[in-house]
Amino acid sequence: MSREVLLLVDALAREKNVDKDVVFGALEHALAQATKKRYEGDVDIRVSINREAGQFESFRRWHVVPDEAGLQLPDQEVLHFEAKEQIADIEVDDYIEEPIESVDFGRRFAQDTKQVVLQRIRDAEREQILMDFLERGDSLVTGTIKRMERGDAIVESGKIEARLPRDQMIPKENLRIGDRVRAYILRIDRNVRGPQVILSRTAPEFIMKLFELEVPEIEQGSLEVKSAARDVGVRAKIAVHTNDKRIDPIGTCVGMRGSRVQAVTGELGGERVDIVLWSEDPAQFVIGALAPANVFSIVVDEDKHAMDVVVDEENLAIAIGRSGQNVRLASELTGWKINIMTAEESADKSALETAAIRLLFMDKLDVDKEVADILVDEGFTSLEEVAYVPINEMLEIESFDQETVNELRNRARDALVSEAIASEEGLEGMDDGLANLDGMDRITAGKLGLVDIKTIKAFADLAYDEFGAILALPPERARQLIGNEFEDVTDDEMKLIDAKYDERAKTLQARAWSLVEGK
Repeated sequence: MSREVLLLVDALAREKNVDKDVVFGALEHALAQATKKRYEGDVDIRVSINREAGQFESFRRWHVVPDEAGLQLPDQEVLHFEAKEQIADIEVDDYIEEPIESVDFGRRFAQDTKQVVLQRIRDAEREQILMDFLERGDSLVTGTIKRMERGDAIVESGKIEARLPRDQMIPKENLRIGDRVRAYILRIDRNVRGPQVILSRTAPEFIMKLFELEVPEIEQGSLEVKSAARDVGVRAKIAVHTNDKRIDPIGTCVGMRGSRVQAVTGELGGERVDIVLWSEDPAQFVIGALAPANVFSIVVDEDKHAMDVVVDEENLAIAIGRSGQNVRLASELTGWKINIMTAEESADKSALETAAIRLLFMDKLDVDKEVADILVDEGFTSLEEVAYVPINEMLEIESFDQETVNELRNRARDALVSEAIASEEGLEGMDDGLANLDGMDRITAGKLGLVDIKTIKAFADLAYDEFGAILALPPERARQLIGNEFEDVTDDEMKLIDAKYDERAKTLQARAWSLVEGK
C-alpha cells in the first residue's frame, strides 16, 4: 500500500509538473473525503501521509470552542470544559484527535480519487499563478480579449485570465474578441470557479493609474494624484498636488499641446477630464473643484461635513452642471457634501437657522428675545457653548454683567442635565435595533422614546415634520403636535421643526426603512 501511494504521488508530480508536497496535500484531502463517507454526520477527518515511507494515518478530530459560545457544529466541536476532562492543559482553538481506521488504498481507490486529486492540483496551480501575478504589484492589466461570457470580457494577460464585467466597461464601448484592452484590478474573488481577477474600466482609480502611466513626474513622486471622480464616458475630475514649487501640477498633467491628457481621454473613450489643484484647505479645494463656476462665498459645517456654496445667478447653472453633474463630481472628488445656492437662498437659510437657535435659547434658558438675539449675534449656536465656553469670553459681551453670565451658564448646564436625564428615561424599553441604529445618538434616541417611538418600524413611519418636532420641541408639545396632526402649530415652531429635520435625520430614517424592508 505504501509503495502504491509513493508511485501515485511521483507519477502525478511528474505529469502535472508540480511539487510533490502539493500532490501529497491533495491526496490527503481525497483520503479524508473518502473516510468521511463512513460517518453519518458532518465530521472532521484529518489524514497524514508519511512523505518518506508512504504510510498514512487517519484521525477524527474535534475543535475546542469556548464554553459560552456553545456548539455550532456538534459533529466537529467540543466545549472547552469537556475537552479539559480528556487533556488537562488543552486550550481553546486546539484540537482533540482520535485515531480511526484508514480506508484501503488499492488500485480501485487510486482510480476513483484521481479526479479529486487532479482538481486539487489544478486549484493549487491556479493559486500559485495568481500569487505570482499579485507579487508583481501591478494595478493595471493589459491583455487581449480571449472570449465573451454573457456580456463579460475574459482578458488574457500572460498566464492569467481576468474578467471584465459588462457593468465595469465604459458605456457604448464595443469590445470584441482579439481586442487589446487595459483595465484596473478592482478586486480578487477567490470564491468563483472562473477567472478570479476582476477588472474595471469605470473605477476612479483607473483614471488615476492612467495619468501615472502618462506623467513621469507622478511615478517619480514629485507629483501626486490625490483623488478622482467620474461620470463614466462623459466627464471626470482629478485632484493633483505637488510640494515642488518648480512644477505646475495642472500644466504637467496636460502635457505639451495637451498630449498627456489627450492620451488618457483616448483610453477612456473621449471622457473629458478636468484637472483640479488639491488643497489641504477644504474650502479652497471645493472652490477649485467647482470650476469653471465662480464662487461668491462659502460656509463650512464641520459636523455635517457639508458646505453651503453661494454663487450668483449667472454661475448657478455652471456650478450645478447638466443634470447636476458638476456639483456631483466636485462632491465625490473632495469628499464633502456641497449645497449650491444663490445669495437669496443663503440668506433665507441663515434666517431660518438663526430663528431656530433663538427659539432654542428662549425655551431652554428661559430668556426673552432680546437676550437670545445677543447670544446669537455673538456667535453662540448651542447650549453647550453657553455652558462651557470660557467665562472670560462671555464677560467681553458688553450687554452682560458677571451676574447675568453666571445665571446663563447655570441655566444652560441645568438644561443639558435635564435633557440627558430625560433621554435616559426615553431609552427605557427601547428596541436595541433603534437605539443602536448606525448614526443614532443617545440624545436623539431618548427624545424618540419620550414620545413612545421605541421600535424601528415606528421610527421609519414618522413623517418629516413629526421627527422634526421630536428633535426640536419639549416632549409634551411634540406629543401634542403629533397627536393632533399639527393643526395649531405656530410659524415659529414650524421654523424650528424645519431647521431640525436635516440630512442626518433623513439618512437615519432611510437606514431604518432599509432594515424594515429587510434590505
